[in-house]
Amino acid sequence: MFLSVFDIFKIGVGPSSSHTMGPMLAAARFLDALRAGAGDAAAPVRLWASLHGSLAFTGKGHATDRAVILGLLGFVPETLEPDRAEALVAEVAATGRIAVAGLGELTFDPEADLVFDYGDPLPGHANGLVLRALDGDGATVLEETYYSVGGGFVVTAAELEAQQAGAPDDLHQEKTDLGLPYPFGSAAEMLAMGKTAGLGIADMKRANETVVHGAGLDAGIDRILDAMDACIERGLTQCGILPGGLKVRRRAKAIHEALLAERGLNRVQPHTVNDWMSVYAMAVNEENAAGGRVVTSPTNGAAGVVPAVLRYYRDHCFGASREGQRDFLLVAAVIGGLIKHNASISGAEVGCQGEVGSASAMAAAGLCAALGGSNAQVENAAEIALEHHLGMTCDPAGGLVQVPCIERNALGAIKAVSSASLALRGDGHHFMPFDNCVKVMLETGRDMNRKYKETSTGGIAVNLPEC
Repeated sequence: MFLSVFDIFKIGVGPSSSHTMGPMLAAARFLDALRAGAGDAAAPVRLWASLHGSLAFTGKGHATDRAVILGLLGFVPETLEPDRAEALVAEVAATGRIAVAGLGELTFDPEADLVFDYGDPLPGHANGLVLRALDGDGATVLEETYYSVGGGFVVTAAELEAQQAGAPDDLHQEKTDLGLPYPFGSAAEMLAMGKTAGLGIADMKRANETVVHGAGLDAGIDRILDAMDACIERGLTQCGILPGGLKVRRRAKAIHEALLAERGLNRVQPHTVNDWMSVYAMAVNEENAAGGRVVTSPTNGAAGVVPAVLRYYRDHCFGASREGQRDFLLVAAVIGGLIKHNASISGAEVGCQGEVGSASAMAAAGLCAALGGSNAQVENAAEIALEHHLGMTCDPAGGLVQVPCIERNALGAIKAVSSASLALRGDGHHFMPFDNCVKVMLETGRDMNRKYKETSTGGIAVNLPEC
């Protein structure tokens, strides 16, 4: 199993990795496939799309319709300028046309050609979409089903079927394919390999990543770290009302200014450090809710936890260093990769335990490693954080990544630091292995009622104030 640090941490745009970034990438992939087969069939003149399962139920709040349009325009999350999105989508709505490089102008009327299907989800995953190109007679030139499986990962129906059958693919390669020196697929294997080699988790992950990314690894990690910092900084300077209709106010700027004003005062409470972690996380998730540039960590809905704990480490912990931040990110990617490989990071599949719970486990492990924790302590930190998010539902009000998502990231960061601290106070021995906790999360997610898995048909989403 190999999931790179750059698979887990991807620069993109809000408000959702599964509902915004994934569908945008799926649409862009569809264009590539359409261009590749352009000489084999009748020329396409019209594009059509349908959204299924959670993509339909919360697609409006997560801007899934806009994401599909932007993907059909050829944009991808990493390079899209968020400030341009509104005008681009408005132009398509006004003209009913999409200019596709290599294929010319095709008809696409969002009102008629982008269908929200509220029936049963597609069989492969809760986040499904179908894209179709039609010729002048209305016959199908190309049709493909895609699944957005969380964290910005997208697979076709055939690719998903191959994964479920145990066949290797580009994202989940067999352990021997890449010649990795430490090809662990579970925490137990990771601990065993570390013990045999006498290496820390960050060292093993670095060795694996170097096989794939070579000498450019640190530069790539620094780019991710800088993007996380930039998101926090922007979030701390913005104010106003978040889009979507809930009229949720941005709070990070005011909280940050109050914290700065309190610095140096003798009456600051010790627990104020929790407010610092909270404001870092909230700054990120307010940016995400506004459709700004964020880093999947491992998803957009949970994008504030890891950056917040990283900033806590950098600005509040003794002995913090750039190398420590890189190790933090490498170890966090290990934990995120293990969860994705053995369970899920998709809120639509397992609830928010797979998003904020995974992010908290990743941050706890990363911080523990950066503060000098042993491999056993790191694994323990991840397990503590994940265990105490088990059963968490994903029931966003209005289908928006705002309530309870923004504050939930703040609490996920606080839990991560507490988990790392508890683990560092022990010797790494504990009752519940991390692998078992991941298994419980998956089983709990499968048992969870569908209305609590990013459909906004239960929980907080249907118990709003009457005002």
